[in-house]
Amino acid sequence: TGTGHGGDDLTWFTEYTRSFFPISRFLREKAFICFHKSLQRLTPPISGPCQDMKRHLALFVLTTFFIICRPCFALVDHYTYSIVKTYPHDRTAFTQGLFYHDGHLYESTGLRGQSNLRKVAVGSGEIKKIRSLPSAFFGEGTTLFRDKIYQLTWQSRTGFIYDMDFNLSGRFQYNTEGWGLTNDGRHFIMTDGSHNLYFRDTKNFAIRKKLEVTYKGQPVRHLNELEYIDGMVYANVWKKDYVVIIDPDSGVVTGVVDLSDMINPEDYNHRLDVLNGIAYDADNDRLFVTGKLWPLIFEIKIHRRED
Repeated sequence: TGTGHGGDDLTWFTEYTRSFFPISRFLREKAFICFHKSLQRLTPPISGPCQDMKRHLALFVLTTFFIICRPCFALVDHYTYSIVKTYPHDRTAFTQGLFYHDGHLYESTGLRGQSNLRKVAVGSGEIKKIRSLPSAFFGEGTTLFRDKIYQLTWQSRTGFIYDMDFNLSGRFQYNTEGWGLTNDGRHFIMTDGSHNLYFRDTKNFAIRKKLEVTYKGQPVRHLNELEYIDGMVYANVWKKDYVVIIDPDSGVVTGVVDLSDMINPEDYNHRLDVLNGIAYDADNDRLFVTGKLWPLIFEIKIHRRED
């Protein structure tokens, strides 16, 4: 690892970058040594204060490079799942949004002329309450915030606010398409089918932060239904059989949950559409997933893959 300034610099650099650059210490050391040797070959020998200046400049350049390139090298955990239990689900429900509250699932469904908001008993699948949207609207994501239910629509740029009895109490506007919606207790978090998460004000729905979501440095497009779980954003990706786990501070995907083979369309005599719908029962640590026109809701546990 070198001696003198080189050894001191290496120790400082590997410890400093450990907290925000999640690759092994070995790789960080190798990167530092290669960069340090290259700098020595490319610059003439310098002594005295100028040598210290060159050393500090090298550390600055290398550290900046690691910060900028962090998304490209971020470690991603991969998960599989096991099914804990299945529950009946209305096979005509074109699921666009889902959340859990007080023993029930609340679901927003899509398609013009068929869109609605519904309260569903988890165990039986019985619809306890339903409110249809005007036929011009295509229902999308939904979330609960301070005893109010917020529901997006797809291309109308209009959202609806209801009390817990589904009485309409307000509307709100936004300037993008509406796809997924959740909240972290401070902001609404919304998708519009792009690779962006929008953090919106809970009073006027203004955008407070726009975050690009990346997987190993590449944008993750078609982000769809959302759920905020233990400080992370879980997102369906349209037409994909997996859920991505997103760091809400950086936008970096830190985990991918493979949900393939959860349901076999050939076992049913009606069309099943894509995986969509995530809900979390925080009190009992229960995770629910479903899909558009699926006849079942699945309670699952996720497990980190070791391979």
